[in-house]
Amino acid sequence: MADDPDAGLDPQDWPAFRDTAHALLDAAMDKMQAAREGRVWTPFPPGIKAAFDQPLPEAGQDEEALAAQLASLLPYGAGNTHPRFFGWVHGSGTPQNLLAEITASAINANAGGRDHGAIYVERQVIRWCRELFGFPETASGLIVSGTSLATVIALKVARDMRLEFASRKGGLANARLVGYASAEAHACNARAFDILGLGSDALRRIPVNDRFEMDTAALRAAIAADRAVGLQPFVLIGTAGTVNTGATDPLTELTGIAATENLWFHVDGAFGALGTLVPGLAARFAAIARADSLAFDFHKWLHVNYDAGCVLVRDEAHHRHAFTDRPDYLKAATRGLAGGNPWPVEYGPELSRGFRALKVWSQIAGFGTQRLGAAIAKNCQQAAYLAEKVAADPRFELMAPVALNICCFRYAGAGLDGAALDALNEEIVIRLQELGIAAPSTTRLKGATVIRVNLTNHRTQTSDLDLLLAEIAGLGESTETRLAAAQA
Repeated sequence: MADDPDAGLDPQDWPAFRDTAHALLDAAMDKMQAAREGRVWTPFPPGIKAAFDQPLPEAGQDEEALAAQLASLLPYGAGNTHPRFFGWVHGSGTPQNLLAEITASAINANAGGRDHGAIYVERQVIRWCRELFGFPETASGLIVSGTSLATVIALKVARDMRLEFASRKGGLANARLVGYASAEAHACNARAFDILGLGSDALRRIPVNDRFEMDTAALRAAIAADRAVGLQPFVLIGTAGTVNTGATDPLTELTGIAATENLWFHVDGAFGALGTLVPGLAARFAAIARADSLAFDFHKWLHVNYDAGCVLVRDEAHHRHAFTDRPDYLKAATRGLAGGNPWPVEYGPELSRGFRALKVWSQIAGFGTQRLGAAIAKNCQQAAYLAEKVAADPRFELMAPVALNICCFRYAGAGLDGAALDALNEEIVIRLQELGIAAPSTTRLKGATVIRVNLTNHRTQTSDLDLLLAEIAGLGESTETRLAAAQA
């Protein structure tokens, strides 16, 4: 039987497909060029929701209809490309990353291994990261989806090394391992303990001081108490930039404690570690160079389009020992496509891996560390500016010191009790989002609900912060009036 050349999945009319693709690219570029304009967040309309709630299709759409449906999604992201997106810690992306994503899609490489271009690009990125954070040339690393997976990888290496790698086949047995992080540490650390079979309760949450940094006296006491009852401390996690307030644990002191107590020292640097690109902040993060492992994201403060994170491990041999498993079909070779060893699959759980490294390489190569660092410095200056404005206005109350790029405050309604103040500030944030004005988030600090403004957007201007405060004051006053009328 003769092959049917039209039975594949390539376009049957390449010129028409090229025109359709160019039109969609133009629509995407228009969206990114207008990122400073319009609403911050727009709810997904019911009609478009319905278009993405259809039965499994037996026959496909034509390319023009498909492109139109793809284009319909463009206005309905989370809003993090907009300069007044202040919620959580999301990077804002760059148009330049479209070029890397197009290239990576065209190559369609599995970056799990073998001898091809993607492997060498990733190695270049890892070398740059080692240099950036002062890790030795012999350290290993991997580009991953984000800090959550990077943390699992790093803590698995720490766990396996403490158990002399017997856990890879024999499991944990009665190891009774415990670790330590601050009460402000990200939830991905406890989740990693869960995933690794240690149990989230095995991660001790150490109290923090008034600056929301780990209390080292409490840490030492917790380690001593655990040893006294026969538990086995194995890892200490320091945070470079907590998600609530941007605080950084005393990393230099923690490296000393880790060395004295024979603990693996891991740094969760999801966004804050990249503060090392700012000359005025670099000393704060210098102790990262002494860590056993580091997890951080490129898609936050380096503005690489989602998703892209990294794990670095000081001892390559331990890193590879924790993951390597080369069955016959992945046998290494010194020549041909099975060369290029060692492969990335020997350093993490994923056998199939996209070419994430290309967009990271493109961002660093295209902008350079000075320009990227200047964008980080600008965000920190903006957070300090916002804190000054809040402190000077009796309508607001500053709820935490600004350590980096996050400002936590609340609208201080007159005569309201704690619960009413919490509800008022929660309502203000939701209204800001619904109106499309801005998108801050809320968190809880010292038992109170606060408005949390995170600045990891290279498009944000001082005028955006002035507008935010004016809108919060207006919404606060109108909501207070409405509540008072309802109570009358």
